[in-house]
Amino acid sequence: MTVSSTRPHPPAPDTTRARILTEAARLFVASGYHGVSMREVAAAVGVTKPALYHHYADKEALFLAMLDGTLTGLARLVAHAGTQVGVRAQLETLVGDLLASAPEQRVGLQLAGELRHVSPERRAAFENDYRRVWMGGLNGLIEAAASRGELRGDLPPGVLTRALLALLYPLVTGAPPSDPVGTARGLLTIYLDGAAGDPRAGARPEHEGPSSGI
Repeated sequence: MTVSSTRPHPPAPDTTRARILTEAARLFVASGYHGVSMREVAAAVGVTKPALYHHYADKEALFLAMLDGTLTGLARLVAHAGTQVGVRAQLETLVGDLLASAPEQRVGLQLAGELRHVSPERRAAFENDYRRVWMGGLNGLIEAAASRGELRGDLPPGVLTRALLALLYPLVTGAPPSDPVGTARGLLTIYLDGAAGDPRAGARPEHEGPSSGI
């Protein structure tokens, strides 16, 4: 199994907006949502507060823009995977791209834990987008593969999607694995081929008895 990636390149962002999002993400990860002020973000970027407010109306809008950036990246990953033929190639592409973008996705997941601090309406809107774009996108790949007979049909696609998500999260949460490509390859093998493998692999031939050592 080959886990590699030709990562889809996003369009070049507006330079000032890109700097704002980068610096704000660094500050939010370090100090949490309530520990960061718009004045600090402006100072880190090297712009005035009015200039910062020209781009983002308030701190919630800035915070959610960072999470939206993560979600946009995830949507690109799903779309790129969908251009491949067959579920194995699709998931290898998806995991390869996920590894390539792991630092960005790790920041996004860290910041997602701060969603509890934003207004219920904005939080609900983002969570709906997350379910539609990321979970819905993955579920679409899995449903299509199941309909082609490439995945087992005795489990609902939603269950298979959640199992995939559970295996993928170690790639983008916590400390990076020492061998990310090897870890990804192993996780995909477990998902696609099972953890037990061939139950006969370690069995002795029927005509052989246990060795006595004598």
